[in-house]
Amino acid sequence: MLVLHYTGMETGRAALERMCDPDAKVAAHYMVEEDGQIYQLVDENKRAWHAGVASWQGLEDINSRSIGIEIVNGGHDYGMPDFPEVQIDAVITLCKDVLSRHDIFQSSIVGHSDIAPGRKDDPGEKFPWSRLCEEGVGLWPLRENALAVGSVQQLAEIGYEITAEPSRSEVYAVVKAFQQRWMQDNVTGDACLETLCRIAQVAAAYKENGKALA
Repeated sequence: MLVLHYTGMETGRAALERMCDPDAKVAAHYMVEEDGQIYQLVDENKRAWHAGVASWQGLEDINSRSIGIEIVNGGHDYGMPDFPEVQIDAVITLCKDVLSRHDIFQSSIVGHSDIAPGRKDDPGEKFPWSRLCEEGVGLWPLRENALAVGSVQQLAEIGYEITAEPSRSEVYAVVKAFQQRWMQDNVTGDACLETLCRIAQVAAAYKENGKALA
């Protein structure tokens, strides 16, 4: 898997120092600075501590099956700043480089919020997932590709962890995580009609293309 994060700290230097501190017990394989500079912190064949308690498509222990990329951005705690173009260009280049070495399904390219709904919000609703898809990194269905209305339970077909009879708080957390990735102008946690239609579109795209290797 490939998991994208934002650092959620005030500066890239602070994030780098934390990930290089063995007592912090947190690190990703790569960190991408705002100016596009890329740091490799952990070898790709080594396990990095970046995902925490998480699951995707029924799989757990995401740290043991993923490469993590931290993208320097203050995140929600620091006003959710925009991602600079040069930084996103570097992220795309790095992702393509990683995908050239590993057989990672497009459906296994995720954000931290996808695999840990309710616990994590990164990389956030300003991260340009659709642009990454245009460059061959991950999936992004077109809205006009499906007119069907989906269901909250259909989120499990995409990969989100949701119980058979979810509580209201669980629905809110998982729907919000879905919206942060796929409906960035409507992050409410509300399973409205627009959201249910988008769920159907994403599920269809995953069914059709999710097993295509990058």
